[in-house]
Amino acid sequence: MIHSLVEGVSMGLLLSVLIGPVFFALISSSMQHGFRYAAMLALGILVSDSLYGLLTYFGVSFLANVVLFESILGYVGGLILVGFGISSLVKKQQEGAESGRHDPPQAKKRNAFAKGFSINGINPFVLLFWISIASLVSLKDSWHRPQILVYYLGILLTVFGTDLLKAFVAKQLSRFVTPRLLGLLNKGVGVALIFYGLRMIWLTWGK
Repeated sequence: MIHSLVEGVSMGLLLSVLIGPVFFALISSSMQHGFRYAAMLALGILVSDSLYGLLTYFGVSFLANVVLFESILGYVGGLILVGFGISSLVKKQQEGAESGRHDPPQAKKRNAFAKGFSINGINPFVLLFWISIASLVSLKDSWHRPQILVYYLGILLTVFGTDLLKAFVAKQLSRFVTPRLLGLLNKGVGVALIFYGLRMIWLTWGK
């Protein structure tokens, strides 16, 4: 149980440091409208991730008895993570810097929730990420439902907690976040994702 929690938290930390539109929306929203507004935006992101997690997990479970499905899923999930890693290594950091700057002057918290839900939900890479998570879980033959639940909760709560932290320190963080720093961070994340992807492919090959 502890092992699955640690793995979930580590994967959540990895997901939380990916630089994308959600990151810039959180930072700019907190700076413009305050922490509570950004917290509601983070809650919308959490709900969106939770729905994707449920859909992909049960979708993968439903198809688990199909011949060779597990092997195909392992290879595809691994390749998705490798693709994420390569994308992080080559991404240019100026894109997305303006995300989240077009809110109305008197933004309301329900709009923040909808914004967080939609920004995260319409990103196809988020769905692909959760497909890769479901693929990884399908390879854990020794895990039972409680361990899987703890693993998913570890990911979701870690991402939500780090999103709140980003929002809370947004004003202080803005003085230190430079394109060079974001570039180095993305490259580190890219290398880690490639490692996880290759590891998944290796585990699938060895089954």
